[in-house]
Amino acid sequence: MKIGLFFGSFNPVHNGHLIIASYISQTTDLDKVWMVVSPQNPLKPKETLLRDHDRLHLINLAIEESKHLKSSGIEFKLPKPSYTIDTLVYLHEKYPQHRFSLIMGSDNLVTLHKWKNFEKLLTYPIYVYKRRGFDENPYPGRKNIQLLDFPFLDISATFIRDSIRKGISMQYFLPEPVWKYIDESGWYKK
Repeated sequence: MKIGLFFGSFNPVHNGHLIIASYISQTTDLDKVWMVVSPQNPLKPKETLLRDHDRLHLINLAIEESKHLKSSGIEFKLPKPSYTIDTLVYLHEKYPQHRFSLIMGSDNLVTLHKWKNFEKLLTYPIYVYKRRGFDENPYPGRKNIQLLDFPFLDISATFIRDSIRKGISMQYFLPEPVWKYIDESGWYKK
C-alpha cells in the first residue's frame, strides 16, 4: 500500500489540514494519508501546545468518517527530538509491506537541506502543496518531487488559537466535532 505521511503539530487540526490531506489522498497515487502528530517542535512555543494524545484525539474526531485518512502517534514512542528520517526508518521496519511518501508545504521543501539526512529524504516521493511566499522548487529536475496544483490555504493553527483566546468562534475553521470538543474543554482560551 502507498502511504503519504503528513507530519504536523496539528495544534489543533483544522479544515485546512483536512482539505490538503483529503485532496492529496484522492488526486495522487497514494492509497492513504497518515496524519502523523509530531511531539513538541523545539522551534515552537510549548505553552500553547496541547498534550500529544489530546491532539491525536482531535484528529480522530475529525477523520472518523474518512476512508482515506488515518491518524498516527508513531512519533510519541520514538526518541526526542523527532527526525523525519528516523521515523521513516522505524516505519519501514514496522510496516515493510508499505511504501512511504512525504507530504509537505513548499516552505518545508525550501528548508529541507537543513533536515537530518536530507539527501536520503530526497530519495522518497514528495508531494508538495503551496505555501504563500515559497513558490520556487529548490530541486528542479527531481521527478520524485511533485508540486501540486493546489490553491493557497492561508489558515493556520496559530490564527485559530489566537482567535479562540480573543473569544472569536472558530466553528467554521474546524471540523464540527473538533470545535465542539475544544469549546467545551476551554482549550486555548487562556
